Amino acid sequence: MASEDEKSTSSNSDAFRIAQNGDSDQEKSDDIYLPAHVVGSGSLDRLVDAARDYARAAASDNTLKAYTKDWAHFARWCRIKGAEPLPPPHEMIGLYVADLASGSGPSPALSVSTIDRRLSGLAWNYAQRGFALDRKNRHIATVLAGIKRKHARTPVQKEAILAEDILAMVATLPYDLRGLRERAILLLGYAGGLRRSEIVSLDVHKDDTPDSGGWIEIFDKGALLTLNAKTGWREVEIGRGSKDQTCPVYTLEQWLHFAKIDFGPIFVGPSGDGKKASETRLNDKHVARLIKRTVLDASIRSELPEKERLAMFSGHSLRAGLASSAEVDECYVQKHLGHASSEMTRRYQRRGDRFRMNLTKAAGL
Repeated sequence: MASEDEKSTSSNSDAFRIAQNGDSDQEKSDDIYLPAHVVGSGSLDRLVDAARDYARAAASDNTLKAYTKDWAHFARWCRIKGAEPLPPPHEMIGLYVADLASGSGPSPALSVSTIDRRLSGLAWNYAQRGFALDRKNRHIATVLAGIKRKHARTPVQKEAILAEDILAMVATLPYDLRGLRERAILLLGYAGGLRRSEIVSLDVHKDDTPDSGGWIEIFDKGALLTLNAKTGWREVEIGRGSKDQTCPVYTLEQWLHFAKIDFGPIFVGPSGDGKKASETRLNDKHVARLIKRTVLDASIRSELPEKERLAMFSGHSLRAGLASSAEVDECYVQKHLGHASSEMTRRYQRRGDRFRMNLTKAAGL
C-alpha cells in the first residue's frame, strides 16, 4: 500500500495532467516549458524543473487533491454528455452547475459552497492548461445566482471546543510518550488557534525541512510561532499558562525533551515499540482523529448519539474554541487567528453571551 507521502506526490503530479480519453489514460501537461525559439540547455532545463516545483507549491496538497478530483469529475461528465472539456465550454459548464445543484441519479445535490469550490477547481485547472474560465459569463453567472437564491442555506459550523472541554480532553490522555505528544498537539493548537495543517507542519528551527510550514522559538514568557499560513507569513504568540499541567509551552517543552527532538518536524509518529519518536511527520488527519477521539473519551455533549457528536467536531473546533473563549478585545483575536476582517473572526465565535457590548445604551438610548 502506498504511503501518505507517495499518495501526496502522486496527487500533485495528477493535478498537472490533462484528461484525454479516460481518467487513467492521461498525458502530462506542458504547463511550464521553454519557448520554441529558445535552445534548451542543462541550466535552463533545471530552471524549468524548479519553476514547475514552485508552481506546484502555489497550492497545498489538500487543495491540489480536491482540484484534481474536480477536473476528473467534470471531464467524465463532459464525455458522458458528448462534449469536450477543452477549451472551456461556458454553456456546458452552466449545465454542469445546474446538474450539481439538482442532483442526478444516485448523486445527491451539492451545496452552494461545494459548487463554488468545484468552479474554483475548474478555473485553476483551466489556468494550468493556458485557458481562462470566465465565471462572470452569463451562462455560468446567471445559473449560479439562481442556485444561490433558491438553495442557499446557513453555513454549517463545527462545534467550538471551549476551555472546560479542552481540559477534559487532555485529562483523558495517558502519561506516556504518545500521550505527551497528544497533549502538546491539543494545547498548542487550542492556544494558538491553529489549523490542523499548521500544527503538523511546524519544525523545530527555520529551514529544517523542505516541507516545513513554520517553526517555533521558545522564550521565558512563552513561544513565538512563525507560520506560512493561507494568507502568507504570520507570527503567533502563545503565552505560558497559569499551571504546568495545562500550559501549552511547558507541555511542548516536555514533549521535545522526552522525545529527544531537536531538529526537523516537531510532531512525529512513535517508533514501533512506542518508546521513542520516529522522524516521520504526522499527517494533518491525525489531529482531526485525535480531537474526535478525545471528545468521545471526555464525554463532551454525551446527551447526543455518538455519530452526531463525531460529526460536530473537527480540527477547526480548536480555532473556534479559542475565538469563543478568549475574553479579550476582538481585534486581538482577529490578529491571533490571522483573519483579514473582523467579520471572519465573528464567524468563529460561538458565544453564549451575546450582547455583551450594548451599543444601543452606549449611544445614549
